[in-house]
Amino acid sequence: MADYDLAIIGGGLNGVSIARDAVGRGLRVILLEQGDLGVGASSASPRLIHGDLAGLERRHFLRVRSALGERDTWLRIAPHLVRPMRFAIPAHSDERPDWQLRSWLLVYDRLASRSGLPASATVDVTHHPVGNALKRPFGTAFEYSDCVVDDSRLVVLTAVDAAARGAVIRTGARCSRAERGREWRLVTKDRGFRQVVTARAVANVTGAWTSSVAETVLRVPTRKATAMQMSQIIVRRLFDSDNIYVFQNSDGRLIFASPYERDFTLIGTVSHAFKGDPAIVAMAAGDVAYLCDAANRYFRERIETVDVVRTLSGANMVLSAASGRDGAITLDHGRGKAPLLTVFGGDVTTSRLRAERAVSELTPFYPMSARWTAQVPLPGGDFAWDRFDNEVDEVRERWRFLDEAQARRLVAAYGTNAREILGDAKERGDLGQAFGPELTAAEVRYLMNKEWARFPDDILWRRSKLGLTMPPSDRDALAAFMVAAM
Repeated sequence: MADYDLAIIGGGLNGVSIARDAVGRGLRVILLEQGDLGVGASSASPRLIHGDLAGLERRHFLRVRSALGERDTWLRIAPHLVRPMRFAIPAHSDERPDWQLRSWLLVYDRLASRSGLPASATVDVTHHPVGNALKRPFGTAFEYSDCVVDDSRLVVLTAVDAAARGAVIRTGARCSRAERGREWRLVTKDRGFRQVVTARAVANVTGAWTSSVAETVLRVPTRKATAMQMSQIIVRRLFDSDNIYVFQNSDGRLIFASPYERDFTLIGTVSHAFKGDPAIVAMAAGDVAYLCDAANRYFRERIETVDVVRTLSGANMVLSAASGRDGAITLDHGRGKAPLLTVFGGDVTTSRLRAERAVSELTPFYPMSARWTAQVPLPGGDFAWDRFDNEVDEVRERWRFLDEAQARRLVAAYGTNAREILGDAKERGDLGQAFGPELTAAEVRYLMNKEWARFPDDILWRRSKLGLTMPPSDRDALAAFMVAAM
């Protein structure tokens, strides 16, 4: 008898979502990730949970409606990670006409009629806070509702939930060889030790590595696919409002400028075909300049390439442009051949639904329980999305040494599970050694024990974004603490 029903190779959002879905439907699941969870494209997304307004221009009405339905699902099951925002599109006479934008937004509202989020509106930016950061030529803007998400936290908490339900999550575990018969035999190097795992089926969910894993590890033919790179830039905070700006660039692309980690702005996205090592995805200087120019076309405060604090880039594999958002799923099986499930690409918004469909492909091979992930909250998400501020107030009321920003960050990252970190602390010193103004030893231990954090970057750039502001001396202290705590 095989050790597991399903072995998943790849710990990005697709991989952990499949693990969560499958274990909750009764399968014995193991997930193998050669590095850290969400280290690839999953930590370089535009951080949007949205219906894709631009999809209406391409007349993808059913896709937009499905994505808006998923947006509502995420608000219900991950209210700490997914937050509603107002998006503002400054009207530009050189681009899409006003009547077209209004028409799009009316359709968008209709397709999202059950969401409970505010409907679209036309605003006079000369008398509205959204206009404060814009250049004078923009007199009108169109507002609508969508959501933002902490993409890295979404990956990790999905894995946490999968593990709580019985899935085995192994980070630092590289699958080096696979043998296929009536079941799979996988040879892994798990933190330096050779191990063998057997499974009745395998899922190749390795993002930009999908084709190379198929050819060199699984040794099976795979469909022709293209690696696509996504890139964003982070600059200092360019505006005070909580809106996300949507800019119509001169080449027809929609560029987003989002508030990011309180003191910064995230601008993106640039996408194009990628060739090279997926472990080394760097943003080209021309793409950095492109996003700076796009922002300068609209914002009063100019930015130059030297103002870029950090770039975010990741690569993913897609079968075609048409499958880019929803991704693509293939199942290979036959007489005497254990099933092989392969997932190509897809965005954050549709990840839960994509995993549900992928696991359902295996129903001919296993008895399974019903689909369930749309109804059950992720860890810490057991409250209504419109009660987020109430959760912050409750944390501040109990742990009075936390200021507003500190409490908000903890609730946004952990939801109601922030209480596990704070425990019985009466003052900040009770949480142990401090690393910068926000991170404490109590949180570090929690991340190491409950969320597979092994190295400082796992904490500073994926389980949080505190690396943006932490001084080098505190990073060194964090590294020493983690080594001692292992």
